[in-house]
Amino acid sequence: MPQIPGCVFTVTISVISVSLQVTVEGFIGGSVVLPCSSAEHDLKLKDTDVHWRHNGSKHVYDIINGKDLKEEQDPRYKNRTKTFPEGYVRGNFSIKLSGLTHADAGKYICLITPSDEQETVELIVNVFFVAEPTTEKGNQTIDQENEEEIRPDSVEKSWLWILVVTLLTVLSILFIVIIFRRKISSCHMSGECGVASCVT
Repeated sequence: MPQIPGCVFTVTISVISVSLQVTVEGFIGGSVVLPCSSAEHDLKLKDTDVHWRHNGSKHVYDIINGKDLKEEQDPRYKNRTKTFPEGYVRGNFSIKLSGLTHADAGKYICLITPSDEQETVELIVNVFFVAEPTTEKGNQTIDQENEEEIRPDSVEKSWLWILVVTLLTVLSILFIVIIFRRKISSCHMSGECGVASCVT
């Protein structure tokens, strides 16, 4: 009986460095956190370099061998960038950028070596602060927020107190008038009291 020759299958797996992209929104004069993290579980800080670049060329921030290096930093980012060193061991290399201007908008690239991980962050800088919608308030326009600032809860409560006090005062006056009129009518009906006793 003829034998069937064995077949050998080979599978080739290619590891591709994936570049993630996120969008972050900020506003003029405010601050934002640009996220960047490594997926490496056994990260060795002394062998890790992180390079933050803006629009491909501007040196925003460098972390070399797990330490901040500011010598090559572009002057426009000096004293405006902050990292989170306590998060380095967990692979968190995010940076906080403050004092935002329109010039800060654009694409930020975070490159981690030697793992060749790359994250791209698109920063959008708005003129006004836009509040995040919540389950209680929902979306609010700037006019609505300003209106709330003009009419806070304390003002509304004071109007409520004024209304209650006014109502009680009116009711008290009505009660006194009714009692007074009944006393006068009872005096007239009996015919035994004078004017002074009727009034009192």
